[in-house]
Amino acid sequence: MEPLNSALAVLTAMITPAVLISACGALILSTSTRLGRVTDRVRLLIDRFEEMSKGGGDVELYEERRAATFDQLDRLTTRSRLLQRSMTVFYLALGVFVATSVAIGLVAAVGQTGYSWVPVVLGLVGSCGLFYGSLLLVFEARLAQAALNAEMDFIWKLGRALAPPDLRQTRSPHFNPLTLRRKP
Repeated sequence: MEPLNSALAVLTAMITPAVLISACGALILSTSTRLGRVTDRVRLLIDRFEEMSKGGGDVELYEERRAATFDQLDRLTTRSRLLQRSMTVFYLALGVFVATSVAIGLVAAVGQTGYSWVPVVLGLVGSCGLFYGSLLLVFEARLAQAALNAEMDFIWKLGRALAPPDLRQTRSPHFNPLTLRRKP
């Protein structure tokens, strides 16, 4: 009965990193989706910029549009690099967690307790990778929100320039529909 319990304990320990492997997989998938959206957004901005270039200076608020487009491209470049870096870290963490699982099995198979620190170190390295990658995603999300805020501010500016006077007086970027009050 003792060898069976020992084998089950080893298998249980080997399966434990699978939860973290699954977490890495989910983060890789969501990060890949975010990177795809950034790529699509860059392509859209390139198309928009080409349209503006054809119209030249006769486009309404041309200089402001051009500046806003370059600002968006700058932010998207930074976001793309953060997402690529976080995906690399997540893939490395995934590999380290697989190595942790294998190391647990090897240490148990060899029976040398002197090497029992190896899976622990590998698990810690993988966890640090998950943490670092998650921090990169936090920075990227904050940058995405800042880019969205800048774009909304520009759209409000464009709207004020192009909207009829009655709409300009009744709408405001500071209007809060939840409290139905205007902020000063």
